[in-house]
Amino acid sequence: MPRVLTTNAQITCPHGGLGTSIASDPKWVVNEGTVLLEGDTGTLSCVNTVPCVGYTLASMGLNATYVSGRRVILATDFNKSATGLPLQIVETNSTFDETTPAPIPAGQSAPPPSPAMADLVAPVVTVVPPSLPFSMTTQMPVTAAVTFMMTSANPLKWTLTLIKDTQVLSVDVTNGSPPGLVVAPSGGAWDSPTLSVVATMTAAFMSALAGPAHLYLTAVSKRGLSGYARADIMVS
Repeated sequence: MPRVLTTNAQITCPHGGLGTSIASDPKWVVNEGTVLLEGDTGTLSCVNTVPCVGYTLASMGLNATYVSGRRVILATDFNKSATGLPLQIVETNSTFDETTPAPIPAGQSAPPPSPAMADLVAPVVTVVPPSLPFSMTTQMPVTAAVTFMMTSANPLKWTLTLIKDTQVLSVDVTNGSPPGLVVAPSGGAWDSPTLSVVATMTAAFMSALAGPAHLYLTAVSKRGLSGYARADIMVS
């Protein structure tokens, strides 16, 4: 079963920024690390052009453990940075959450976890092409597309994030939205082992970026594990 998350955990953003978690309620300590609860925050030492800054922890509701009425965070709960990018979490404490969704009859063993909860393989995400050039002078290409391909035995959802270097801006574009960007399918639903998501951009959209930008697609499994791929839009 997954470990509870503590302030001793190593948390990093996709750019290698190291997280420092802040526990708001120090009632439960494991190996000198305070157990973290839903709503607890942290900072990231991210030095990317668009820094990830920090995070606010959220529970996926997969455990029944509370402290002062707040859910305990598991090391396998999916969490993201302030820029919407997935956090990599490594927890090494020796205490495990072995709660079950229903009481165990006296004398009986706990039921085995469901296949989705026992799946500890993170989704795999790839992108073609990984880099896409666009010239503001020639306004070429007229249109361009990148295709993200994801696989997982127990898929849950995906998100698409646009990060603009020149404007120091992060935007959730899972539904497309900005004029000139079409995401198909959109919405973030994922219920088949494999799925392809295509982001198609017009010249007007790429020109408005006014500089390098990046599309990050993050895929999440029902266990909370995640994988991502990045497509670079090289506007010059």
